[in-house]
Amino acid sequence: MNINDFLSSDAGRVIEHPQGYAAFIPAPLPPKLQYDPDLVLLLSKADAALSELSGIGRILPNPHLLIAPWVRREAVLSSRIEGTRASLSDLLIDEMGGEHSAPRPHDDVREVRNYVSALEFGIKRLDELPLSLRLVREIHERLMKGVRGDKATPGEFRRSQNWIGPQGSTPVTAAYVPPPVDAMNECLHDWEQFIHVRDAMPDLVQCAIMHQQFEAIHPFLDGNGRVGRLLITLFLIERKRLNQPLLYLSAYIEEHRQDYYDLLQRVRTHGDWNAWIRYFITGVNRIATEAAKQSAELLGIREKFRALVKDKPRALELVDALFTNPYVTVARAAVLLNVSNPTARKAVELLAAKGILERLGEKRWGKVYLCRAILDAIELE
Repeated sequence: MNINDFLSSDAGRVIEHPQGYAAFIPAPLPPKLQYDPDLVLLLSKADAALSELSGIGRILPNPHLLIAPWVRREAVLSSRIEGTRASLSDLLIDEMGGEHSAPRPHDDVREVRNYVSALEFGIKRLDELPLSLRLVREIHERLMKGVRGDKATPGEFRRSQNWIGPQGSTPVTAAYVPPPVDAMNECLHDWEQFIHVRDAMPDLVQCAIMHQQFEAIHPFLDGNGRVGRLLITLFLIERKRLNQPLLYLSAYIEEHRQDYYDLLQRVRTHGDWNAWIRYFITGVNRIATEAAKQSAELLGIREKFRALVKDKPRALELVDALFTNPYVTVARAAVLLNVSNPTARKAVELLAAKGILERLGEKRWGKVYLCRAILDAIELE
């Protein structure tokens, strides 16, 4: 880390560690901000898009079923940013269980499944616990359990120095070195106090600052990026800006990944909070607008399919289940519907006859069917 790159004392300070490397200690929050006209306009548009998306969440006929695809999409994209190669189809096929497993390495799929579990846990936990350091640790524990980073003390803040840089780098050669442990604990306390403050600034601005500061502190040995992105959704739900978890920024971050890293670093080196906040709010506006359109598309698909089998209760129930996972077998349908195999087969075959499901492959037994329309509506590319 080149100490000469850090030009703004307002952003924080660089210290020389006794072991011969430099580390950055971010300044306490909140920072000094300038609400220029461009930022105010961006914020207005993003607020409107977020409100529209939240309104859609309030009218969803079955929120759990229709939100499940977005949760899984986010899990795949957020994990992909960290190098995981599992696809959305890998995850969905693996979730069917039985003889069907994802073709990608099992560790990758497990990491994505952990992300789904951590997000769903965090949303439910908000009913009992505010967004806090305790909740952050609990989320991290579920995120890292049983995966490649599980030796990195799941659910515990680090007790040693970490750093950000290419493989093989050291604290001396790393691009960024977060605060040492003692300073880290002070920064975390300040971060927690900041996220508990209400009505002092626009929620989206506070969310952007919250995320950047968490990444600067980097309190875990592994999983910081994924936890940081989870916190965006949880923050907006806690603030009641979203009543359902429909907004996820990983798609935007994945598309503009280098800008994401550069702007996070520029806050540290130049104190350029406005550039980072503009990036963040632009992402919220775009993703909220897209999510509203895609949610409406999913609602339309659901109504169309339900109309095709409106007089068949089992088939109607199976249509809804496809929004949680558009892949299905007769055996899985029997479990989902709590019926016998022959009854489940009739429901599956009816959906196939109506064009809702298509058969994949030529296997005689354990045939896999797919609702292509749902997968296409949530596909990543």
